[in-house]
Amino acid sequence: MAWFTQFVVRTLGRFSGSGRARRPEHLALGKRGEAEAFFYLQNLGYRFVATNFRIPHNRGEIDLVGWDKGVLCFIEVKTRTDASFAPPSAAVTQGKQRHIVSVARRYLRRLSGARPPSCRFDILSIVPAAGGGELQMTLHKGAFTWDAGRPRRREYRYFSGYDFWRRRR
Repeated sequence: MAWFTQFVVRTLGRFSGSGRARRPEHLALGKRGEAEAFFYLQNLGYRFVATNFRIPHNRGEIDLVGWDKGVLCFIEVKTRTDASFAPPSAAVTQGKQRHIVSVARRYLRRLSGARPPSCRFDILSIVPAAGGGELQMTLHKGAFTWDAGRPRRREYRYFSGYDFWRRRR
């Protein structure tokens, strides 16, 4: 039955832009990548609770939110036509990570329960094979953490018994 659902989604995706102005190629590729990522991760055992999750008045978005064996995963999907320059996961910069973490915090506030579940941030890189064949997917589990992009606190060290002024002369 899952193959039929995949077939219907792929077919509808191909014909979705036929009656009106076509969507730019890079956006169509991104939508195709997210749909394929959904089915790929579902076959790996993920159970999804949200797709394209946004919070009002926040620029960030989480592509997929799902459970993987008791861990709530926030998944960013990056699709590129070519990985010769850099892998698609390299496009998830610290700024993008901060936005994802911000949206994830707001998502967790909406959940009921005394303790939030254990969470993880994953990145799924998708690159079509040469000639438009099979998609090559690379899953990076735990790609970044909650403190992504935060400046580290400086630690000041006091060296007892070390005479700084004597060394400078």
